[in-house]
Amino acid sequence: MRNSEETVQRRTIPDRLGTSFSRILTSWEVLLLGVAAAIFLANSFASPYFLNAWNLSDATFNFTEKAMIAFAMAMLIIAGEIDLSVAAIIALASTAMGAAAAAGLDTAGLVAIGIGTGLACGAFNGLLVAMLRLPSIVVTIGTMSLFRGISYIVLGDKAYGGYPESFAYFGQGYIFWVFSFEFGLFLLFAAVFAVLLHATNFGRQVFVIGNNEFAARFSGVPVERVKFILFLLTGLMSGIAAVCLTSRLGSTRPSIAQGWELEIVTMVVLGGGSILGGAGTIAGVVIAAFVMGLVTFGLGLLNVPGIVMSIFVGLLLIVTIALPILARRIRQAARS
Repeated sequence: MRNSEETVQRRTIPDRLGTSFSRILTSWEVLLLGVAAAIFLANSFASPYFLNAWNLSDATFNFTEKAMIAFAMAMLIIAGEIDLSVAAIIALASTAMGAAAAAGLDTAGLVAIGIGTGLACGAFNGLLVAMLRLPSIVVTIGTMSLFRGISYIVLGDKAYGGYPESFAYFGQGYIFWVFSFEFGLFLLFAAVFAVLLHATNFGRQVFVIGNNEFAARFSGVPVERVKFILFLLTGLMSGIAAVCLTSRLGSTRPSIAQGWELEIVTMVVLGGGSILGGAGTIAGVVIAAFVMGLVTFGLGLLNVPGIVMSIFVGLLLIVTIALPILARRIRQAARS
């Protein structure tokens, strides 16, 4: 009898390991990693300049600032909400820093102004959505126009410049060799948000709210507080991105970061985040950021017009939203 039990155990354990391994191999993140490798290989053949270390370093500037916001946006979308005002927050934060620089504020003060403006905008969105329970898509479309409108009122067709020389480090400095300060921040925040979402009670609450907000309330989850914190995080990351972008460009215009909200949402959805909430990973966002960065940089090396890149991003967003829905409908049809 004992021998038969041992035989059963020997047979079942490998099956479970095999199933787990096959799930990993067929996960969205692994498939996306394969896509990233294929794009990298294609770019290396398409342009002789692609494999240059400094060119690859420049390629990271195509996605690091957007990806930092996408980490916070991923958590917000998993919770069933969205923030379309993030690019406008960058514009307002950059305008505030420009005005402060014109008044003679030093680098530390400018960074505090940029991050503080982002936090204030995030708190405003969070108050309207979490506390007053207004639809986030409506609120953030409104604040998107409000925040950028303030920038246009302050600047008009002018631009702020004259930032301190030390301020340039955040967007143009390098930690070591070809590794920029921005890329270091990107890796740091990827690790922080991965732990926050996947290894803390707060992260579990985010998933619970996204899967069933009604049940989350009855389970004792502080839904309003969690959502408010999530909007604070998107505001915080938008403020940090504003510091990096303004530092990299060396100037402020009201049109800064125009259209970034679309690319940031695309990163989250392409990374496996469900636009309906309840699903997503930070690892997926990281890989999606590399995919989009490699594609846009490769197209840039081939002198493809910017409008074509915009069309590509729009199509990518539609496809990544439609594919999971179509796959689910096909599975349901097969079962019936």
